[in-house]
Amino acid sequence: MASEQLFDLSDGHRRIQRVARDVAAAVEPFAAEADESSGVHERTAAVLRESGLARQVVPAAHGGESETLDPLAIAVVREALMYSSAHLDSLFGMQGVGSYSLSVGGSEELKAEWLPKVAALEAIAGLALTEPDVGSDLRAITTTIERRGGDLVVRGRKSFITNGGAASFYCVLGREDDGYSMVLVPASSAGLRAEQGADIIAPHILGELTFDDVVVPEACRLGEPGKAFSLMLQTLAVFRVTVAGSGVGLGQAAVDEATAHATTRTQFGSPLLELGAVGQNIASSWADVESARAMTYRAASLARADPLSHLDYSSIAKVVATEAAGRAADRAVQSMGRFGLVRGSKIERLYRNARPLRVYEGATEVLLDSLARRLGKQAAKQQAGKKVS
Repeated sequence: MASEQLFDLSDGHRRIQRVARDVAAAVEPFAAEADESSGVHERTAAVLRESGLARQVVPAAHGGESETLDPLAIAVVREALMYSSAHLDSLFGMQGVGSYSLSVGGSEELKAEWLPKVAALEAIAGLALTEPDVGSDLRAITTTIERRGGDLVVRGRKSFITNGGAASFYCVLGREDDGYSMVLVPASSAGLRAEQGADIIAPHILGELTFDDVVVPEACRLGEPGKAFSLMLQTLAVFRVTVAGSGVGLGQAAVDEATAHATTRTQFGSPLLELGAVGQNIASSWADVESARAMTYRAASLARADPLSHLDYSSIAKVVATEAAGRAADRAVQSMGRFGLVRGSKIERLYRNARPLRVYEGATEVLLDSLARRLGKQAAKQQAGKKVS
């Protein structure tokens, strides 16, 4: 694995990195089995639970590691875990993605009930945003949240939900009057039905959720009524850059697999690495991954101080790292020739796992459109300033 020469991690971050790498190494012998699982792989969950790494995604007041979540620490962990197993990375990452709205917007009683269990991996978290007809355009959701006396009633369907059917609770985004609200719905709630989701190219815990007049107490509300869209944005601001960490980890694994093959396999009297295009392909991937790592670590360090103000850089890191991972995996398959096409090989698994990274938590095209709009606004502001002066 890489030496992180382009960015100086603190001693604390290196300690966390060593723990995460140990967890990844412990899971490696059965990582292929875990990555084919559409439910929680218990051996993988047990290793992660024993490590205590889930404490990184919960505030210290409720059993976590630090008072304010550290996106760089989380990104470093996800890089190490994804190097070995996408299932392992998802189990860890979703503990934070699924519970962050609770950490920020829940009552003290609600946080005390659930967050220590999240930190100990005794409860699995889920975030229910997307719907059958709604993906990136979350303002078009149709799920409703209605106040009825001292209760909240949730109606609607959520689709392609990570940890759907496995989670202990879901933080659910819905419409309330003219705004958007969020509510925590325990998985055991009457009227909540979970069904297994689509079988995608990179197996994943996915579920379809139906909320049929699900009633929860007002105390399960997250954030202010009608103003909870910001909770979702805060979640993305903190965790989008950690997906970039996952991309770096997968890209590094692809580089290492291709390098190992190209230095041990001989063709035309020389190791493959010395045959022009093969070596250049792998070197290009190395350059991509190291550049992505430096960008990811920098963006994650900025996100710790003020996640929303630095969301542009988190988006850039997510685009750069996940696209780099896709290129590295594709080049590795090409460099390994027919051996890269073998079903069940690590590189084949990396190739399939690389593809969803470019879609979830902000598809590349959606993020680039957003960044382009930001550039347009900055240019307009500069032009207006020139006119004034």
